[in-house]
Amino acid sequence: MDNQGVLIVISGFAGAGKGTVVKRLLEQYDNYAVSVSATTRRPREGEQEGVSYFFKTVEEFEQLIKEEKFIEYARYVDNYYGTPKAFVQEMRDAGRDVILEIEVQGALHVKEQYPDAVLIFVTPPDSQELENRLRGRGTEDEATIAKRMARAYEESFLMKNYDYIVINDKVERCADCIHRIVSSAHASSHENKSFMEKMQNQLEHYAKGAK
Repeated sequence: MDNQGVLIVISGFAGAGKGTVVKRLLEQYDNYAVSVSATTRRPREGEQEGVSYFFKTVEEFEQLIKEEKFIEYARYVDNYYGTPKAFVQEMRDAGRDVILEIEVQGALHVKEQYPDAVLIFVTPPDSQELENRLRGRGTEDEATIAKRMARAYEESFLMKNYDYIVINDKVERCADCIHRIVSSAHASSHENKSFMEKMQNQLEHYAKGAK
């Protein structure tokens, strides 16, 4: 079997609990790695280079864009954020299953470049629970919550582009479901091209002998 890791893209509505689920996966299983993004924003207290982010100047980041070094990138509030190709490929070549936790548009862009990527959309069981979770954060005012719910409505039309929809009713159950999906992906034909080629080469002389 091939040893390359699976590329997993996890998206979901704001408040769906994506970060908590990813944290659970990292705690429970040792085969996952979370992609480290590059950014042009200043490091915050306690953040480490290559662990929290790869910190770049605007000039460095824009040069990397020209060199097509990012799987996807975007600009938010005057700062760039992007997913470096090299880091993701290095982790996959080492056999690690790489998680990209990114928004919907970025996820679809990744799928265009990596058709074998597994796209997973994490959602609460219903809209009321989503609103409850947003309110439960205690960090957003009514106007912001309303905007996030409106954005969720827009994103709901893109859920059909994902390979799997996973309901996050309980974090442990959601993480286990995602792990089963990834385990299944390792057995897919996409992930076993070299094994199939080896079998074809081994069986070739039988075919020739049968003629």
